[in-house]
Amino acid sequence: MAAKRKFDRRAAVRLAAAQVAESARLKQRLARALLERVAEWAERTLAALAAGRRVYFFGNGGSAADAQHLAAELQGRLRRERRALPALALTTNSSVVTAVANDYSFADIFARQVEALAGRGDIVVGITTSGASANVLRGLRAARRCGAVTVALTGARTEKIKPLADLLLNVPSRDTQRIQEVHILLGHIFCDLVERHILGE
Repeated sequence: MAAKRKFDRRAAVRLAAAQVAESARLKQRLARALLERVAEWAERTLAALAAGRRVYFFGNGGSAADAQHLAAELQGRLRRERRALPALALTTNSSVVTAVANDYSFADIFARQVEALAGRGDIVVGITTSGASANVLRGLRAARRCGAVTVALTGARTEKIKPLADLLLNVPSRDTQRIQEVHILLGHIFCDLVERHILGE
């Protein structure tokens, strides 16, 4: 039996510090144009909410968690008391997800829900670090067909998703972890802008 190797705490701290620095560098490199698109995302969402429309989020894995996180920030609150906002993550209904995956295909789990729930003027947000998740692409296509505004949060690879997005929020990285860290930053900024406007700040 091989001897147990001692955990190198100093090396672990060095590695952690390098990852923090890498994440900070990426965030500092975000172009003003990307931040302007985040502001436009908030503006379009506020217009949709004022018209009685809804916001839908979806993604896979960590992006599914981000979808749920951002929907929760809108339904609940980010910083201050305000009215609840109609936002929903299409990743949470296990009966729908498994039924559609079983009866159709896993690639249809979001498109089928978008067809059922979304309408003209709604905001539909697809999150995929690769920019190539088949179910996210199909979900955005379905949103386009129903007249919704499509928003895509992705990384540096945009070839497949760009034609499907009215607003493309593409992080200049191919590292899934770093992209996800920036996605939640952009999502928090978006929620903060929406909330501040509603509260008249």
